[in-house]
Amino acid sequence: MVSKCRPSAEPSRREFLRSSLIGVMALPLGIGILSRQAFAQSLPRLDPDNRQAQALNYVEVAEQASDHPAYEEGETCRNCMFFERRSEGCQLFPQNSVEPGGWCQSWVTAE
Repeated sequence: MVSKCRPSAEPSRREFLRSSLIGVMALPLGIGILSRQAFAQSLPRLDPDNRQAQALNYVEVAEQASDHPAYEEGETCRNCMFFERRSEGCQLFPQNSVEPGGWCQSWVTAE
């Protein structure tokens, strides 16, 4: 009796695994594209009269904080560790962007 050779399930499993692996490898690329688009959307600028901004003594021009005891010349949002360059956002004010030349009392060196 001659047995009929049926195609093995191996090729389809291999194809499935190969396709899955390619999909998993492409996932970070897709996330990177989406996150760049999210950064491209501008955040509304932080209003200095905002309650949280006032609590942290935020000013849009750093030199305006020269009378604050925590302020030192050269400190700006631009060189603070909480500043996010792409969106001009601040981790302390996640719903808003801030003036790169601004300052608040939570300024921390970005080393």
